[in-house]
Amino acid sequence: MKRIYSSLFILMWAVCPLTMYADNQTGYLSEIDIRNRSVSRQDRKVALSMVIDLSKLKLHAQHTVALTPVLVSEDGSREAAFPPVVIDGKTRNKVYLRAQQLKSVELPPVHDGSAQAIIRRNNGKEQSYDYQSALPYERWMLGGKIEVREQVSGCANCSKGEGEQALPESEAALAAFVPNYRVDKVAPVPEPVKRRAEVRAARLQYRQDSYRILPEFKNNRSELDSVFQSIALVKENKDLTITGIYITGYASPEGSVAYNERLSKNRAESFARYIQQHTPDLPPSLWSVAWKGEDWEGLRREVERHPRLLRQDEVLRLIDGCDGDLDACEEKIKKTFVPEIYQRLLNEMYGPLRRNEYRIEYNVRHFDIEEAKRQIKHNPELLSVEEMYAVANSYGEGTEAYREAMQIAARTYPDKKGTLVNAARLEIEQGHAANAIRLLENTPAIQTPEGQNALGVAYAQNGQYDKARQWLERAKAAGSAEAESNLQQVEGVENDL
Repeated sequence: MKRIYSSLFILMWAVCPLTMYADNQTGYLSEIDIRNRSVSRQDRKVALSMVIDLSKLKLHAQHTVALTPVLVSEDGSREAAFPPVVIDGKTRNKVYLRAQQLKSVELPPVHDGSAQAIIRRNNGKEQSYDYQSALPYERWMLGGKIEVREQVSGCANCSKGEGEQALPESEAALAAFVPNYRVDKVAPVPEPVKRRAEVRAARLQYRQDSYRILPEFKNNRSELDSVFQSIALVKENKDLTITGIYITGYASPEGSVAYNERLSKNRAESFARYIQQHTPDLPPSLWSVAWKGEDWEGLRREVERHPRLLRQDEVLRLIDGCDGDLDACEEKIKKTFVPEIYQRLLNEMYGPLRRNEYRIEYNVRHFDIEEAKRQIKHNPELLSVEEMYAVANSYGEGTEAYREAMQIAARTYPDKKGTLVNAARLEIEQGHAANAIRLLENTPAIQTPEGQNALGVAYAQNGQYDKARQWLERAKAAGSAEAESNLQQVEGVENDL
């Protein structure tokens, strides 16, 4: 045993002259070719593979080179090391093997079992190692890069030098998944004839049991002036052509249904005759008169507008149940609730139901681009969606004027196919996901697969992935190929989390 120790001591002493050069840094990275590098995500691990080619390496017999791949975060604040590869010179490897046999002798650096491989270098011969290893994935690793760090040691386990080499970022960086969401433009539905309508209500006051129009009675003059002004605004506009005036009479529930039916009929007809007499230049063929009798739907709306009404919920439930005998329903209201409640209904909520509604229908001529640019700022409702988009396109996509025109289209025609989706698409492209969500939520657009897809993308861009999946799944079920693709993008982003 003493002879073995003596031999080991002599061997180590024989190489010790090199230690006098410990201050001279030694490095071998320039002689080592690292190729076929690949960094990838596999499940929840970061996998590194590369070929370490030692064929050009001329390693000193007494040296050990430890190569440690290290994943460094994009900002350099964090790092994680893969297992090193150890390359021994001929004599150094013998020392390692001898130390393995003699348990009492200190092992050389990085020969403690932490290395992935310990390789004996045969200088002058082709030699390579296929490196493969993995680390648990963490979010900070995205965008990071791989560095190979070198540690060289010599006899007596002294350090001879250190170095590092960053693998090319284009090959070695762990890139974050970059989603490519799709929200295509929705083409507007053509509008060959631009039909528009003005709907107003005239609440004229009548003497009891009368349907005669009395212009000077109470506020009737003001109501009638408003009607004539509404008609004149349409009639005198050279861009508009009146195609019909429709008058509908309504009554409140007090009294019998039959009586209120006749009353609403007589008041609608007398109102129509009065307006016709004062607008003789409009042909009789334009006028249509109808009547609805008691307006229970209107009563429900009025009750909803009075949240301080006692037992409001019960009143609403009773109204909702009035599908048959309306006279019986009114009696039930009187008997079910205290007189104070019925009196408030009679005084505050029945009045607005006694009215004539009139609708002025008209066609709008088509405008050229310069006319449309003026109209979109002052009378956007006179433009079709196509005309608005033509205005937007004249400014060029990407300009603020383009965005403004698309937003006007969405505000003016929120129920037209695609207007909200197209406006939201612009917000998404500009990174304003919250704006897109506000445009689409609780609107008619989300009843369409295009709207559902756009809302899903907006939620995804806003980091709300559960809601994004919910809306994209609905759009996919409705047949949207875009939504199916966008679901895959969301999955890619979630895998990075």
